[in-house]
Amino acid sequence: MANHSQFGFQDASSPIMEELIEFHDHALMVALAICSLVLYLLTLMLMENLSSNTVDAQEIELVWTILPAIVLIMLALPSLQILYMMDEVNEPDLTLKAIGHQWYWTYEYTDFEDLTFDSYMTPTTDLPAGHFRLLEVDHRVVIPMESLIRIIVTANDVLHSWAIPALGVKTDAIPGRLNQTSFITTRPGVFYGQCSEICGANHSYMPIVVESTPLTYFEHWSSLMSS
Repeated sequence: MANHSQFGFQDASSPIMEELIEFHDHALMVALAICSLVLYLLTLMLMENLSSNTVDAQEIELVWTILPAIVLIMLALPSLQILYMMDEVNEPDLTLKAIGHQWYWTYEYTDFEDLTFDSYMTPTTDLPAGHFRLLEVDHRVVIPMESLIRIIVTANDVLHSWAIPALGVKTDAIPGRLNQTSFITTRPGVFYGQCSEICGANHSYMPIVVESTPLTYFEHWSSLMSS
């Protein structure tokens, strides 16, 4: 999760988030190159008396027409690749359904006969020592690590949004509509998120907690929850 005074992204815990961070750094380097070039040209024009022949040269007009096109291609190609990767859902190992309510989440493990529960934020008065205020819940979403998870998101009342920054996942929950996305956790851990769509007075009080565990622990947990 994010730390105090943190300016960058959270540590990536999924391949999609790793790609997003890499694209972010790539776009920043392109922006840095553009700013450096523009600053150099402005300085050159202020420090030297450029002749009208240089300013009106056909070669310069050709260059500053082609360069922006090349820059846009450098940004568009990796961006489209990531978009297709985020929308692609192959054969999932586990399907999870998240239903947004005011102001809690309901989770259904559709691969199991009777595995569903509501997830409420843990009140500050009941918060165990060492847990995070306004981020901890009474029932966490437990998933097996290194497995393709498909999550189907919808809402029961108003617009919500299921978002986990460390996993690179953000899907709107719309009443009467099913949205889906997928992710893979590359390491065990606990990942925090929140509803990212303004959904009413207690919008900031419906956190999301995903716990990534080894497969053996997940099987044990699912058997206990189903019984």
